[in-house]
Amino acid sequence: MKPITRKEEIIRTAAKLFKDKGYSAVTMRDLATSMGIKASSLYNHINSKQDILKAIIISLAEEFTAGMKLIQSSNDSCMSKLKAIIELHVRISSENIYGMASLNNDWMHLEDQLEYYLKLRQGYEDDFLKIIENGKSNAEIKAANPEIIMFSMLTTLRSLYLWIPKKEDLNAKDLAINLSEVLIHGINK
Repeated sequence: MKPITRKEEIIRTAAKLFKDKGYSAVTMRDLATSMGIKASSLYNHINSKQDILKAIIISLAEEFTAGMKLIQSSNDSCMSKLKAIIELHVRISSENIYGMASLNNDWMHLEDQLEYYLKLRQGYEDDFLKIIENGKSNAEIKAANPEIIMFSMLTTLRSLYLWIPKKEDLNAKDLAINLSEVLIHGINK
């Protein structure tokens, strides 16, 4: 495992601060103080607080998009794809609790990358909806509104970053299995 760079350390520290205080409330001085360095030293590694936010949100959105593309393109059943989506969310959320807070709460503060982020988000949701619609047409899931199914699942999955830190003995694999049981078998025909 390679050591993290100073820039990565800055981004990780900023993500935690953004989660704790909110993006708008965090200053570069807060970030520097948290890291035990001078604010001017931050600029040797990053250009702005906005660049940090972009690095956090865009990297996570691209990771979700890449994961969804793999899932969507597989020949698996709808149920297997939905389980894979849950596993994707559990993995990314458990590995990036602070970044997930920014992804969910601070995306609207993106400036020149907002349109790109919204495109990634919409594509992800479109692919998710297609999986559900295919499952419905293949009679794998109940004849319910696909958008409500997706909304119900995504609401739970997008809030995992709030719940995971409270579980000291979290096993990501067990969590994915249990979430699949609750979220999928409730719609399984």
